[in-house]
Amino acid sequence: MINSNSIISVIAPHPDDETIALGGTIARFSNYGCKVRILVVSGHLPPLYPKESYERTVEEAKIAFKLLGVDEYQFGSIPATFVHQKPVSELNKLIASFISDSKSDVVFIPYPDRHIDHRVIFDASVVACRPVGEYFPKLVFSYETLSETHWNVPGIEPQFCPEVFIDISDHIEKKIQALSAYKSQLTNVDSRSTDACKSLARFRGSQNGCEYAEAFKIVRMII
Repeated sequence: MINSNSIISVIAPHPDDETIALGGTIARFSNYGCKVRILVVSGHLPPLYPKESYERTVEEAKIAFKLLGVDEYQFGSIPATFVHQKPVSELNKLIASFISDSKSDVVFIPYPDRHIDHRVIFDASVVACRPVGEYFPKLVFSYETLSETHWNVPGIEPQFCPEVFIDISDHIEKKIQALSAYKSQLTNVDSRSTDACKSLARFRGSQNGCEYAEAFKIVRMII
């Protein structure tokens, strides 16, 4: 289903979400020859953060992307936690254009979890991937993001119960190396630390007969 000619697009709400969630998968498929593209929709901008924070995380992201073998990336200018204030049509167009411009074969989108940006971007991404017209992505997966995904309330909100697991045993160290590039984001955040990410990958691997894995839910799979 995914071959060396596949074009993969990742929709990330914020810098570091892509590496925390699927850094190993990105490294694996980039190494396989796939073209990997990342859209970072929002960032650490005013009014909640100084502009310097945004600039720093962008530079950190570029280092991480290079380590993971990302071919192309785009940074949005929407302030973090303010994505829901963006007109729906504009947000949908931003994501849809990024996906359709390259005619992506595979798209990874955030799970609608505790973070409001993740929920809004999930909705917009599903719209962008609708099976209409001459082109639409045939494989769409939703990813888990420490720690937000696991803070949903069981029995009241949807829970992340994955059906797809990608073996990243050969790429876990590259993921951790890339995540370590986000020095500004790893300060005093145990739930999103390199140790926590590696532990989750080890747990996902233990569920599936491999050393390390990353987990996903299927949004659409046409084969």
